[in-house]
Amino acid sequence: MSGPLLSVADLAVEFRTRDGIVQVLDHISLDVAKGETVGIVGESGSGKSVLAFTVMGVLDAAGRITEGRIDFAGLETLKASEREMRDVRGREMSMIFQSPRTALNPIRKVGHQIEDVLRRHEAISKSEATRRAVQALKSVRIPDPERRYHAYPSELSGGMCQRVMIAMALACKPFLLIADEPTTGLDVTTQAVIMELIRALGRNSQMATILITHDLGLAGEYCDRIAVMHAGQIVEYAPTGALLERPAHPYTAKLIAATPTRRSELDSLSSVPGNLPDLRRELPPCRFSGRCERHAPICDTPPLPAIAMGGEHVVHCRRPL
Repeated sequence: MSGPLLSVADLAVEFRTRDGIVQVLDHISLDVAKGETVGIVGESGSGKSVLAFTVMGVLDAAGRITEGRIDFAGLETLKASEREMRDVRGREMSMIFQSPRTALNPIRKVGHQIEDVLRRHEAISKSEATRRAVQALKSVRIPDPERRYHAYPSELSGGMCQRVMIAMALACKPFLLIADEPTTGLDVTTQAVIMELIRALGRNSQMATILITHDLGLAGEYCDRIAVMHAGQIVEYAPTGALLERPAHPYTAKLIAATPTRRSELDSLSSVPGNLPDLRRELPPCRFSGRCERHAPICDTPPLPAIAMGGEHVVHCRRPL
């Protein structure tokens, strides 16, 4: 197969609510290659998780895809049947959900839940599924994995449940892993262990990874490229080094200024002004305009341009830095 493993083109998603239609994703385009880690960063409510759910084909019933195309490993997923998507999910693409206690079945042992994924997608015996489930728990550094295999989610800490979710997502060695805040609830040391595990699997098996996080520092350390999202729009997309060293969008620059580093002092950090816009209203082409210090009348002229900054660095802004 040539070209990217995953290609999202001009994707638009809206949600029906009691208060009206909410335009959650505004013409999103994104490519991910084999073995590549792409970070999607932005504030809570920027649409990162909705994008992930849409790619996985598990969008909430209130959501509706109004435009766009998603191609994954030669399959046009928006035209695929639910049966085709069930065969793909868990085997070829997998996801680490942000809330492990919600995602795990509370009345089923965690080892059996990992076995369910393995036996759904592979013709293996019960004993082999058990062996591989225990190995999956061991791979994410769960102590005494043979005993934890028999535990229920309620018997495990939040961090331990997160590790179970990661073990489940990686059990079938997927082509694409979508990790939605995968280190939530983990201590700093365990965060590093989990991220190194994900990175090692990507290198060894050419697994592509989408890392969804609000932590720009984490994305900067582990991602090859970063897409910055704000209010349902990708405002900037670039190789990690170029984005962190030469941010072109005012929002990206504000996020970087608000991200602590080993050398930064508390007084040197700043916040992003204002709040996310109300997506129920008719919005200007640039949804950051109401928070932007560089806003000018030309910013309200549609369409929002895609400006090449050199290499693979693209910014969607009328007045880039």
